[in-house]
Amino acid sequence: MNRESAGVFVFPGAGSFGSELTLVLEELKPSAWLLRYPGRFGRDFGRAATSFEEVVESCVSQVRRVQRARPVLVGHSYGAYVAHATAGELENLGTEVSALVVAGATAPAQLTVPESATRDQSDTAAYLDSIDPGLISDASSEWQEIIIETVMQDLRLLKEFAASKYPKVRCPIFAARGDGDPLTSTTGIGEWVDVTVGGFTQRVFPGGHSDLLNSPEFASWLREVRSG
Repeated sequence: MNRESAGVFVFPGAGSFGSELTLVLEELKPSAWLLRYPGRFGRDFGRAATSFEEVVESCVSQVRRVQRARPVLVGHSYGAYVAHATAGELENLGTEVSALVVAGATAPAQLTVPESATRDQSDTAAYLDSIDPGLISDASSEWQEIIIETVMQDLRLLKEFAASKYPKVRCPIFAARGDGDPLTSTTGIGEWVDVTVGGFTQRVFPGGHSDLLNSPEFASWLREVRSG
């Protein structure tokens, strides 16, 4: 099954503005788009979402607006759950999804968001440092505050995600993790097989939770997935 002509829609992780996805987008251009979550990119993209479902609705609208047949959805971490829910909704609306790629995300049934990760900014910063050491250390203090606040908001919305709310998708799922990712395990990503009736593949690549995205091997694999 060839997916070469399919548009690829990339769902960033919690607090992300997309910079860590540059290699992925470059690898898949010109038919790759970064999904923009409500409120994430300033006033001209509306207010921040107040529910997880609102994020999903926005992403469904963005994918359908491009009007690409058989889209490939690629989600990292928080974005993997948004992409999964988006795939299900697209299928409900009659849009066939070519493939769902989930990276750095344990299977939905195993998802937990630590209470400490959303309590206040200092706790959120500590949580970020535990899964992605150095992620925000090079940013200015103002930018650090923006990232931390955005991560906290995203994780609070993610608490609303319940695997039982979403039926199995019909598209194949491709799950990946970095071998140094503290948030996932090979067993944990393997359980994504339980949420699809369309086939399942999993891979482990060099890297941690986010620097997996800068692995040339991962980018090459995504190209193979899109090619079918």
